[in-house]
Amino acid sequence: MLILPAELTHAHARATLHLLRQGVGPVGGAPVLADASGLLRFDSSALAVLLALRRDCVERGLSFSVRGLPGALRELAVLYGVAELLPAAP
Repeated sequence: MLILPAELTHAHARATLHLLRQGVGPVGGAPVLADASGLLRFDSSALAVLLALRRDCVERGLSFSVRGLPGALRELAVLYGVAELLPAAP
């Protein structure tokens, strides 16, 4: 499970993405779950990080889902037209 930090803004996005990418498994590995339930302070960069992780997973043939996406971030994803790319975890 990839756990997003409490704060994920533009200032932290690059470093956070680098750290989270280390948790994405090899080709054909286990599904990837990103836990966003701890996000307290964020901007659209949080979406960019999640979408980059999803892209990494797709390239490796891994499924990707998100747990606990804050409502405001989900609304932003809908506004940007990318909500369907960030499926909620079952």
